[in-house]
Amino acid sequence: MSTKVTFPNKRMSSIIMAGGIREILGRADELERQGRSIIHMEIGRPDFDSPECAKEATIKAIKEGNVHYTDMSGPYDLRCAIADKYRKEQNMDVDPNKHVVVTCGATEALTATFLTLLEPDEEVIVLTPYFPGYADEIALACGKLVPVATKMEDGFGLPLEDVKRAITPKTKAILINSPNNPSGAVLSHKDLEKIAALAQEHDLWVVSDECYEKFLYEGEHLSIASLPGMAERTVTVSAASKTWSMTGWRVGWIVAPEAMRPYVNKAHQNITACANSFAQAGVVEAFKSADEDVKKMVAEYRRRRDMVVKWLNDIPGIEAITPQGAFYAFPSIKKLNVKDGFTFCSRLLEEAGVSSAPGEVFGMPGHFRITYCRSYEEIEEGLRRIKKAVESM
Repeated sequence: MSTKVTFPNKRMSSIIMAGGIREILGRADELERQGRSIIHMEIGRPDFDSPECAKEATIKAIKEGNVHYTDMSGPYDLRCAIADKYRKEQNMDVDPNKHVVVTCGATEALTATFLTLLEPDEEVIVLTPYFPGYADEIALACGKLVPVATKMEDGFGLPLEDVKRAITPKTKAILINSPNNPSGAVLSHKDLEKIAALAQEHDLWVVSDECYEKFLYEGEHLSIASLPGMAERTVTVSAASKTWSMTGWRVGWIVAPEAMRPYVNKAHQNITACANSFAQAGVVEAFKSADEDVKKMVAEYRRRRDMVVKWLNDIPGIEAITPQGAFYAFPSIKKLNVKDGFTFCSRLLEEAGVSSAPGEVFGMPGHFRITYCRSYEEIEEGLRRIKKAVESM
């Protein structure tokens, strides 16, 4: 029996269905099941445990019967903790009842944001390289991602003139991610002021993905919403996932202008109803008590970062710069004799047992991404394998 439905529909026609990070991870897992030694450097999942205080608070919440729906926008105490964070750290005027929505991670936060902001075929300017989920989230909202390339030789910094040239009558927003996944680049205060000026001049929104804000090795993090005139045109997104190594807890949040908040909350409500009740209780406690856990984790990632960059630049044909933040390296392989990033990463996986992600996944061929979310010794062994594999190429 035939139907009138064909796949993909127009909304999903631009979504790439194969070759992404999850598919790479799946192949790596398959090789492990066959008995191969695989070093996972493909997925951005902190290897630290979640804070003990958060786990204990979650267990307590379950035992006390906190197992039902919360307020759709998140329990009041968690929204207060989020609002308090931005008031204290960024001097932002955030009201827990007027601006905050708790979501099932940053992925849902971004999807709900684009469903709320975009009309069909409106454009979102995104600096390349970018997290591949952005393209899918924008496509699901019937929007169009407009990539603007950065350059490694410029530190993957803001190409302001190229951003200006990308603005059209259909441009609705600029999406920024600082520190950046996968490059580790950080937008400076001056960069953010330039983006803010553009947004105000052209009446654009800014969507700011700040999931890696605590993984900063140089300088200070600044939320663009804290700049003059930006609170009313900025959506700030973050999550517990990276900050406290709570990726599986699925708790994120949106800080939106008051006029937008009811609508983004409605989008969120109809995607997931609410985030997990007892996980949210754990995040409340993480806000209160887990600062030391974060500091220890970031210090160890800094140590790993320095080792990774040194190793990569000792491999002939590979060039890397030092990431300012996050926990990724995004080296160039343009000097190697390889067809493309998919071929290169496939050879690393099949021949060397190192799982990584090609630059094409992030909108930037000629590079590949590795994470340093394993033990120091395991990362070093992975880099040793990469060096041997590249030399054989």
